[in-house]
Amino acid sequence: MNGHAYLQWLASTETVYWHDAVVRAGQLEAFANGATGMTSNPFLVHKTLCEDRSFWESRLAKLPRGLRGDEKAEALTQTVVGYFLRENLPLFQAGKPCAGYVCAQTSPLRCGDAEYMTAQAKRYRAWGGENLMVKVPATRAGVEAFEECVAQGMNMCATISYTLSQVLAVAEAAERGKRRAAASGGKPGLTAAVMMAGRLDDYLRDVAHDTRADVSERDITTAGLACMKKAYRIFKERGYSTRILPAGLRGARQVQEMAGAKIIFSLSPEIAHMVPVNAPREERADIPVERDVLDRLLTMNEFRKAYEEDGLSPDEFMTYGVANRTIDQYINDGWNQLAAYPYE
Repeated sequence: MNGHAYLQWLASTETVYWHDAVVRAGQLEAFANGATGMTSNPFLVHKTLCEDRSFWESRLAKLPRGLRGDEKAEALTQTVVGYFLRENLPLFQAGKPCAGYVCAQTSPLRCGDAEYMTAQAKRYRAWGGENLMVKVPATRAGVEAFEECVAQGMNMCATISYTLSQVLAVAEAAERGKRRAAASGGKPGLTAAVMMAGRLDDYLRDVAHDTRADVSERDITTAGLACMKKAYRIFKERGYSTRILPAGLRGARQVQEMAGAKIIFSLSPEIAHMVPVNAPREERADIPVERDVLDRLLTMNEFRKAYEEDGLSPDEFMTYGVANRTIDQYINDGWNQLAAYPYE
C-alpha cells in the first residue's frame, strides 16, 4: 500500500485518518500514507503481543510478576499503548489538530459501571501521555463516565456505538463536560463519538434474514452509511465540538462516501487496502443516500432504532443487539486473553 494516492489525498482534506491497529509495521505504512493517530481495543492489543512477540518481549520483562485480572490486562495495555504514545508525542506536540493521539480502551467487563470506568480512565491518565485518548463504551454508564472524564480534562472517545441516539448523547455529554472543565479553569480535551457502521450492517443483515425483510444486500451495506451521514449533518447543524469517528467499517464505499468530512476515520489495514488507489477524489459526505434505499431500510424496526434521533433510550444502549456482540468479542477475544497472556 506504499504511496496510496487516495489515502494521501483524504488526509489532505478536513478528514483525519487514524490507523486502527497497534502492530508496528502496519503503523509505519499507514503513517506514510497520511495517518496521524492510532486506535486500539483489547483485541488489537492482544493481537500485537501475539504477532510481534519478539519486539514486546524485552518490554514485558520489566513488568511485575504475579499480575492477575484487570491489573494484568491494564499493564499489558500500558506497555503497548505507552510505546506508541511516546513514538507519536512529537507529532502531537507539533500542534496539528487531532494528530499524535493513541487510544486505550477501558475494561469491557465493566461496561455498566460508571464509577469503575472513571477510576480506570484516571489510572490510564497517570501513564503520563498527554496524547492519550481513553475509550469508554457508549452505554448509559459509559456516557456518564465519558462526561465526568471530559470535565476532568481528558481526551475521550465513546465506542461500542452504532446509532444516532448514542452519538447525540455522547456529543451532549461532551459539551456539558467541556463547560465544566472550562468553569474549573481546566482545558477541555479532544472528544470523539464512534459509529461502528460496518458492525451495524452485519447485525442488520442477520436481522433481515431472520425476519425476511424486503431489503437487498446493497440496502444493508448502506444502513451504517445512512446513519453516519445523518449524524454528520446534525453535528454540523448543532455545532458540536465532538468529532464523529467512523470505525468497524466493511468496505471502501463507506470511506469514499464520507471523504472530506470533518471527522476522524479509524481505518484498519484491511479496509485501507480495499480503497482503490485511483478512486475519484470527491467529497460526498453531504450527499444523502438514495431515498428508495432508505425507505426500504426504514421498514426494519432495528434500523429505525439506529437511524432515528430517539431510536434508543440510554437504558437501551447496552442491550441493542450489536452492542452485545461487540462487548462479547472485546471480553472473550481481548480482555480475557490479556488477563491470560503468558508474559512471565
